[in-house]
Amino acid sequence: MRQFLKKLKLYFIEIQYSEEQLAESWKLHANRTSLIIILASGVIALSLYIFAVQPPATFPVDKLVSVPKGQTLEQVSVTLYDDGVIRSPFLFRVLVKVLGHERGVQAGDYIFKQPMDIFTIAHSISLGAFGLEAQHIRIPEGATTKEMSIIFASKLERFNQANFLAQAQPIEGYLFPDTYFFLPNATEDMVIQAMRQNFDTHEADIDATIQASGRSLHDIVIMASIIEREARNTQDRRMISGVLWNRMDKGMALQVDVTFLYTIGKGTFQLTMKDLLSDSPYNTYMNKGLPPTPIGSPSLDSLLAAADPIKSDYYFYLADNKGVTHFSKTYKEHAAKQRLYLGT
Repeated sequence: MRQFLKKLKLYFIEIQYSEEQLAESWKLHANRTSLIIILASGVIALSLYIFAVQPPATFPVDKLVSVPKGQTLEQVSVTLYDDGVIRSPFLFRVLVKVLGHERGVQAGDYIFKQPMDIFTIAHSISLGAFGLEAQHIRIPEGATTKEMSIIFASKLERFNQANFLAQAQPIEGYLFPDTYFFLPNATEDMVIQAMRQNFDTHEADIDATIQASGRSLHDIVIMASIIEREARNTQDRRMISGVLWNRMDKGMALQVDVTFLYTIGKGTFQLTMKDLLSDSPYNTYMNKGLPPTPIGSPSLDSLLAAADPIKSDYYFYLADNKGVTHFSKTYKEHAAKQRLYLGT
């Protein structure tokens, strides 16, 4: 009996030990399973982020991204994928649906200042957070349409230089130089409309002075465009205006060098005898009167100077090496001042 009890006791001890081993084994197995699940979840999450969530390497920072009007959600997702904005069209569609905007995706032009993940993109496109900010663009006084086209093209992505020049060059001088604020998606048509309207507004303010001058608006604009490049302050502009009108009224050639800047890009000290004898209609040495068109966009001050010159008996002027303008009544006096101030 004693021997039997001893064996029975050993049997229960073995059973208890086996249960403990089994529990320990199960616990170890459970820990391994949990670890595998955690690692697998991490790999899946990382893969999802890398291949679907994070911005593409080619994300178009500060570039216009268009969502055309009338596109379905699927078409929009493909458009954004093709433009390098998102990595996964499928995930984008899922997120937009979750946000409740499946049928309300906002069409238009978007611009993103930095790479954004697909969650942010889905939110922005759903709500129409376009991100467009007005561009500060300054057109300097005297600028030609060619110079304007370069400035605008560097700031506005939708601006077409060729189309701008085709429309703007026939109205050279009538696009007012000023500081403008255009959205990044502004086109050349919008630019021309705004600049011409600005000119018309300023011209209306001085129309009475122009009418009193007895000169046509076109002649005033052409003369003002010349004056703009010939002088830098109001007094000189009005004085030079008087000199040039005197020469015109007396049938003398204007003989200004700045018109060559417009046609061949050469200044006073670059001109050759061949240039001065050219048959260009902008050659004011060979042709009397005004050139056929303005040579740039004059400021309001130059327009006023052209319309309201200071009357005098002067027919000649020159600027010395310090920028001071000297006026003369006769060529003899003018030649003497050239020797005195310019050493020629």
